[in-house]
Amino acid sequence: MDIAFTRARVAVFVDGCFWHMCPVHQTSPASNSEWWSTKLATNQARDIATNNHLTESGWTVVRIWEHEDPEKAAERVMNLVRPRPIEGEPSI
Repeated sequence: MDIAFTRARVAVFVDGCFWHMCPVHQTSPASNSEWWSTKLATNQARDIATNNHLTESGWTVVRIWEHEDPEKAAERVMNLVRPRPIEGEPSI
């Protein structure tokens, strides 16, 4: 993970569009295409396995694409990390 919020158990990954095969920006190199296809598919499979392992271990996984608006991405993370008031207790 690129950023870990251990108390909140939130794992944040910032994924590059090329390396993680972004559905919007993915490209396939023409040179050595078979090797790249295998490499990128392996990256995707590892991402899925990592997500599953962390989720099964009680973590929330957030994946942010490199092209995402940083403020919107930060807000997504803050909404998961920010302490929530306990029902019945006064908020600060």
